[in-house]
Amino acid sequence: VCCVPRRSRGRNYEAELQRCRPEAALVEFGDYHPLKSIMVTDTKTRRGARKGSTSSSSSSSSSAPLDPLSSMLDGTDPLSMFAAASATETPDLGRKKWEKEKEEEVVGPDFESWSLKRGEILARFTTTEKLSINLFMGSDRGKAPSPGSSAVSEKVRTRLEELDDLEEGSQRELLNLSQQDYANRIEELNQSLKEAWASDQKVKALKIVIQCSKLLSDTSVIQFYPSKFVLITDILDTFGRLVYDRIWTMCSDPRPLPDSFTVDDVNDTAKETCLNWFFKIASIRELLPRLYVEAAILKCNCFLNKCGIQETLPRLTAMIRGIGDPLVAAYTRAYLCRVGMEVAPHLKDSLNRNFFDLLGSFRQISSESVQNQLVLQRVEVPEYLTLYSPAISWILQCIAYRAPEPLLTEMMERCKKLGNNALLLNSVMRAFRPEFVAGRATDFIGMIKDCDEAGFPKHLLFGSLGRSVACADPPESERLTILNEAWKVVTKVRSPQDYINCAEIWVEFTCRHFSKREVNTVLADIIKHMTPDRAFEDAYPQLQSVIRKILTYFHDFSVLFSMERFLPFLDMFQKDSVRVEVCRSIMEVFIKHQVEPTRDPVILNAMLHICKTMHDSVNALTVEDEKRSLALLIIGFIRMVCFGRDFEQQLSFCVEARATFCNLESVMVQLIHTVNQLAMETSRVMRGSHSRKTAAFVRACAAYSFITIPSLSSIFSRLSLYLLSGQVALANQCLSQGEPAMDNSFCFVSDHPEHGVLYLVRGLLNMIQDYTWEDNSDAKVRVYVSALPLLAAMSQETYLYSIPKVDSNETLYGGDPKFLLEINKLSETLIGQVLDHLKGLGRDEATRRQGALAFSLFGVLLAHGDLRNNKLSQLAVNLWNLSHKHGYCETRVSVKNKKTGHVFINFY
Repeated sequence: VCCVPRRSRGRNYEAELQRCRPEAALVEFGDYHPLKSIMVTDTKTRRGARKGSTSSSSSSSSSAPLDPLSSMLDGTDPLSMFAAASATETPDLGRKKWEKEKEEEVVGPDFESWSLKRGEILARFTTTEKLSINLFMGSDRGKAPSPGSSAVSEKVRTRLEELDDLEEGSQRELLNLSQQDYANRIEELNQSLKEAWASDQKVKALKIVIQCSKLLSDTSVIQFYPSKFVLITDILDTFGRLVYDRIWTMCSDPRPLPDSFTVDDVNDTAKETCLNWFFKIASIRELLPRLYVEAAILKCNCFLNKCGIQETLPRLTAMIRGIGDPLVAAYTRAYLCRVGMEVAPHLKDSLNRNFFDLLGSFRQISSESVQNQLVLQRVEVPEYLTLYSPAISWILQCIAYRAPEPLLTEMMERCKKLGNNALLLNSVMRAFRPEFVAGRATDFIGMIKDCDEAGFPKHLLFGSLGRSVACADPPESERLTILNEAWKVVTKVRSPQDYINCAEIWVEFTCRHFSKREVNTVLADIIKHMTPDRAFEDAYPQLQSVIRKILTYFHDFSVLFSMERFLPFLDMFQKDSVRVEVCRSIMEVFIKHQVEPTRDPVILNAMLHICKTMHDSVNALTVEDEKRSLALLIIGFIRMVCFGRDFEQQLSFCVEARATFCNLESVMVQLIHTVNQLAMETSRVMRGSHSRKTAAFVRACAAYSFITIPSLSSIFSRLSLYLLSGQVALANQCLSQGEPAMDNSFCFVSDHPEHGVLYLVRGLLNMIQDYTWEDNSDAKVRVYVSALPLLAAMSQETYLYSIPKVDSNETLYGGDPKFLLEINKLSETLIGQVLDHLKGLGRDEATRRQGALAFSLFGVLLAHGDLRNNKLSQLAVNLWNLSHKHGYCETRVSVKNKKTGHVFINFY
């Protein structure tokens, strides 16, 4: 027998696998384990010990290394230290400490901040009426000092006269201002205040604040008053912060003032300056600016007296009783409550007194002066009452914050005494904790029934009640009654917008406590109200909210889609962008909560409809991120569809899905993977031996894949799927169906009997040779280098991979001398092409590319070549020298490969 020498190294794949497996080593943990806690103790040098010796104690005799983080401690974990301290604390001391913390309680994150309310008020209370503002121009009084007076008395007299100028000096009135112009003027005053303060013109700054405060007495454009209050109190807040910071700075000289300071820590200069500010404010003649400005610097009382704030709040609360206009008084109380909550949230008595005084002032609303003002400005009583809403809501929020439940009972009794005032009742329901309101939901419904609907619509009251019962659970026995009573009122609302605003709130209560039957009834009622005159087009946000709430509580999609009115409800979303967004939200919930695969026809039909809606929204202008997002949702649905052993039904579904989602390439890729998996599952069930029926089925699966793959635009996706689908086809003995992938499966199938050995490999290499490559590119030669391991694998007597019941070259030619000769010739041709290219790189002085390519070929020879062959081993040495000739090769990789080369040479 003619023996042809191998150029490639003979491989025993099983032996190599065993050698590459890591060795198992027994681990003796002893007393040390990386997750075991370590007791770290202080290490100190003993007296008289040798230099460098130390003594330490440990809870274990093991020589485990110390934790580098723990080693920085003094032996005690700080968290453990605090826990131990709290454990040893006596019960009485712990209770006293807790009571002290309650006294010094600050407002927590559960309190809705003024900044959120501020934006809502500015957006809600607007006007198209023209506004006016008075700007102070000043006078020349007090600028020349009187002869003979002392410097101090003259300074005081001058400042007092400057304050009088505010009322007696010249003023300029700006008329016909739009709402935006008015806001801009107020902002200019705010900037003027900061500039005056920065330039040490404190009296001018105070004048600006007084002037702005006086504007709050003007209710000539009453609809705009809440927004005016917001804009002007911003200036008051700025002034209060500037004064406080100035006095704080004076207290911090020469040593910083601690955060929890007392009056004894404040120096005399700071106290005198603080007292001077209060004296200046006390000299303001008009009540309203004097009240507002003092409230703005309320926090400064802590520099003068320990109980200063506690004493000042009741006095300011009583002063508000002197304000004649009930609307102005209500917002003054709101500002005092806001400042009070910032500086002393535990002083609830003053807050309560403010609210009860506000209730007393409600009688003024029906007074002749207020009624005449409303007639003059052509404002109806219901609209006028809504102006009180922000002030009352804020005051009640401050009172109800962490308040006990009995306070709600007291508030409800006061509401009854006032004839169940709708505005007040609405504010009470929105201010107190939802669980308190939900527990008294039936009582509130009775009070709502007794309200006068002329001033405040009842559906708004039911909306506020619905927010509470949606967050907290009312008594179970009352839930159905609550829903029926509420829906009686909601369903009678004529305005579609008012109706959907209220219905959207009660949908959550229905979903939370009732079954699909009640939810379906609610959906039917919404469709009935929102369909006429296409009213749904103006209510998409509310309708989307309804969908989100239903999806929050119904995760069983067989139940969801069995609601008769659910899909008709979806049909109301006729704006494309909104419809797609709704479908997206449904799909996200489905993918998140549908744990088990489904074959339910109700679910499949509905989800196909939803996915088709998303797919059909894709067009030429759709961005790639949007396509990718929609495709992922559709893929998630496809993966959840499973018909069990009904493989034909599964394939039919994939055929339908291919026609439905043809515009999303990643979905098509997923369908191909699904069908390939279906074919392999069939093979597994049949244990590799197909019947006539299953053989026809797997051929249909292969045909599906090879028909679908050409429709993909990505050439790399096509190549990858051709290879995968070809392997699946061959694994199922579908040789004719797998033919399109033969070119990618050289080792799996035998060569064509009419074209000789290595026909497929030669065809590929010829195509690479004929392809037009870029100039100055090593790509073609690198392909040749990559082909050498393939030829080495084909020269083995036993191949690494094989497919059952499919003959490969291993069966026909394994170890045949003629076959090896052809492989050697082809390998020599490829190596010759690479070496010619290396010579050309040397002439072009592309030394870096030459070294990298030479080292790449060296690695291939090292891994797959038979280095016992003298010519091959000499070539490997030459390539090694060439790759290191110019010093571009990475040292670490070079050393590793050199050691590997010595191992192979010594082994052989």
